[in-house]
Amino acid sequence: MEEEIKAGPGRKIAMKARGLLVACVVLAALIGALYWSDHHKPAEDKTASANVAPKVLSLKQDDITKLTIKKNAGEPSTLVKNSQWAITAPHEYPADQDVVKGMLSTLSNLNSDRLITDKADNLNQYGLNDPTIEVEITNKDGKSNTLLIGDKLPAGGGSYAALSGDPRVFSVANYNTAAIDKNLDDLRDKRLLTMDADKVSRIELVKKNQYLEFGRSKDDWRIIKPRPLRANSFQVGDLVRQLTNAKMDLNTPALQAKGEASAYAAGAPVATAKLTDASSTQELHVRKSKNDYYAKSSIAPGVYKISDSLGKDLDKSLEDFRNKKLFDFGYADPNKVELHDGAKAYYLTRSSNGDWWNGNSKKMDTDSAQSFLDRVRDLAASSFPDTGFASPSITLKVTSDDGKRVEQILIAKAGKNYIATRENEPSLYQLDSISVDDLLKSAGDMKEATPPAAAKK
Repeated sequence: MEEEIKAGPGRKIAMKARGLLVACVVLAALIGALYWSDHHKPAEDKTASANVAPKVLSLKQDDITKLTIKKNAGEPSTLVKNSQWAITAPHEYPADQDVVKGMLSTLSNLNSDRLITDKADNLNQYGLNDPTIEVEITNKDGKSNTLLIGDKLPAGGGSYAALSGDPRVFSVANYNTAAIDKNLDDLRDKRLLTMDADKVSRIELVKKNQYLEFGRSKDDWRIIKPRPLRANSFQVGDLVRQLTNAKMDLNTPALQAKGEASAYAAGAPVATAKLTDASSTQELHVRKSKNDYYAKSSIAPGVYKISDSLGKDLDKSLEDFRNKKLFDFGYADPNKVELHDGAKAYYLTRSSNGDWWNGNSKKMDTDSAQSFLDRVRDLAASSFPDTGFASPSITLKVTSDDGKRVEQILIAKAGKNYIATRENEPSLYQLDSISVDDLLKSAGDMKEATPPAAAKK
């Protein structure tokens, strides 16, 4: 108060005038900024609430039968749904079903972030007269909707969007735009063979000096040609999975692609793989140039480099695909095992609670019985001779799958090793002597279970 008195009335009036002037300047700046914003940015309709976020599209995904995608650069891409989605323009290609389903999931239930305006006077200010992306969606009843994606929002985080014939303008999130913004290469099925591995019923390998054919029954594979043989289902199944997972690299530079085509042309043939399912047969022709493998598909143009693992699997021989195991009961415990070694005989029977019993109805020690079973399960061929089986000295019979499967093998001494044959099969299996010796030793080492200790009185 004392300072105000000293300053005098004139000084106080000047200070108030200066404060009023500063306030006027700030107000004028704000008005100018607002005026500039109104004349240089797309104006939001004052009737559109910032909190309103209506749906842009709400369609039944299963009813959509056709998509046409147009972008600023390049030709439009058209996809049509029959049993599956396929690209029909600008060229005919199989479509990547997962990519198309992702697009449909977004398009059929497209939410906006907010409504920009109820009625746009000028779509050009939103970039919607010449949209970045235009997607025409046709339903099975013939009706269609056309989605337009325009400029990015000034603050980022989304883009302007509208439906053709609808005066409203929306903002949609970047992740929705990314799910829709697909070019031809994005939409193409990049697999060299477009079959489902689980539905392949037959595979043929055509080689220079060999023809192999495999047939499928549920999850089990068998060798059909050159003659009926037991197959290693894991090996054949893995080959089928590798073939159906092999993909083309659509980003390969033109010069590199030309080099791959030249390498394929000059390469040595490895194999032609033919896969068959219920509806068709597709082929993959593979050649090797230096240390690399190249492939050409019957359903897609071009030559593509493939993995060494697939190339080496196709280069395998008949023996590589044969089942080397003597028994098919696998990892499940059998119901009964009988071993006859000359005058010696061993029996094991599994009870319903998993205990093992011998031929004298004596309960067996679990560990020693399991050790014997492991040796039976592990019996496997080291090779497949054509001759050499003489008089068998060992008979091994396994009953499994609740009595539905009975397998019997006969084993004969052959020099330092053994040769075995499965009952009712012409194939011969050479066994290393150590595996048979271990089998016989584990059979002799089986012992009865230790009786429980008597309870103390």
